[in-house]
Amino acid sequence: MEGEQNLSRLQKTIYRSMPDGTIKQINPLTDREVWTIPGRKNKPITNAKPKNRQKISPMSNSHEDYCNFCETKYSNTPPEKGRLVKENGHYKILSRLNPDQIFSQLADLRRIPNLFEIVTTDYWKKNYNFQLNGVNKKWKERYLSQKKGLEHVLGIINLKLKLSGLSPEEIEKMSSDQKLEMANAFFCGGHELIVARKHYKENAEYTDELCSSGELTQEEHFQYFKFTIETIKDIYEQNRYVRYISIFQNWLRDAGASFDHLHKQLVALDEWGTSVERELNLVSRYPNIYNELAVNFAGYNNLVIAENDHAIAFVDIGHVYPTLVVYSKSEKFRPTELGDEELRGFSDLVHACHAAMGSGISCNEEWYYCPRDAIVPMPWHILIKWRINTPAGFEGGTKIFINPIALTDIRDQMVPRLYELRDKKIIDGFKIAEECPLKPNPLRYNGHVN
Repeated sequence: MEGEQNLSRLQKTIYRSMPDGTIKQINPLTDREVWTIPGRKNKPITNAKPKNRQKISPMSNSHEDYCNFCETKYSNTPPEKGRLVKENGHYKILSRLNPDQIFSQLADLRRIPNLFEIVTTDYWKKNYNFQLNGVNKKWKERYLSQKKGLEHVLGIINLKLKLSGLSPEEIEKMSSDQKLEMANAFFCGGHELIVARKHYKENAEYTDELCSSGELTQEEHFQYFKFTIETIKDIYEQNRYVRYISIFQNWLRDAGASFDHLHKQLVALDEWGTSVERELNLVSRYPNIYNELAVNFAGYNNLVIAENDHAIAFVDIGHVYPTLVVYSKSEKFRPTELGDEELRGFSDLVHACHAAMGSGISCNEEWYYCPRDAIVPMPWHILIKWRINTPAGFEGGTKIFINPIALTDIRDQMVPRLYELRDKKIIDGFKIAEECPLKPNPLRYNGHVN
């Protein structure tokens, strides 16, 4: 009862509209304070064509070669840990590819090591005595036993050393054994990329017509999610010291992307991170907090933009950047535990958010879910943050952040686009805005059955 009373008090303080039109928000999960100020909030969603856009060569567009993630440059990345291919109308995963498979067929998705790890293989080795063993050791031996594989690996190591600032002379002095020891990161590292097939969207003519998450079909996006989740399972299986895997997607340079080519990143960690720890502490004190202060609150304030049987999407409060959030309704609170039907429902709403906002907005997609060694339930949810504003001195000094778009303005710009896309049959299978039932407490992570 005390927890319910505290939640009720919180609900009255996290969202206030002042007489002058200033909107003050406090995110209940992070305690971050955000203001939207009149005169600074009229910033529409824009996918304006950049002045430096250029025409794409039709010949190169048929065999993409625009960056190192493109199909003609598969050998410019480390050995593939996995590849999703479509054969006779069915998807299948090829695991731990051999050198002669690199260009054997077109990949719908590729799973490759990050050339520059955030949490390095050396970190796991020195702190936990983690070693290359089992299936990955056999894969490395098999790969390097082939001349083409050895040349490929040494070539990528030389490229990494060059990009790290070593001179040609310094690289030449290093022995092959030293370089192949470094290559362990390619075969057992815990920082990986899931790379989509296309650089540009279908029938693109200009360089700004990139293939974002929203340009995928609903089926392609579902496969993108499913392949990412299969990667989560394998990372846990190969490294017993991993407690959590950070999963995110940086879209365009302003959001931190190195390549304007669609990809997700997975980083294995030996701790949960402060955001997840804070949320788990909150839900242990207030078991229904995600329903009360996230989904129910969004419904009461008319911020929900889409909903189906398995997920709900709405405009979220109290973020530095304009933010959409999608929550899984499932009683299973880890991505690896969802069945295909639940995953597809969740994926469809994330895809719809990307499609409606457009491919021209820089954004971060961040995954939040219950760690595998946590006993407190936490629903899987994804935040999509639009990187359209830059925090400055005022925010740094006060810790009050200025978000340039009011929550209702985000809703009012997204909803018509969702209807338009559904009319065109680009998205489907869920209700939009006023169609949504908005039943209280729809999330079942804490055992609640609506």
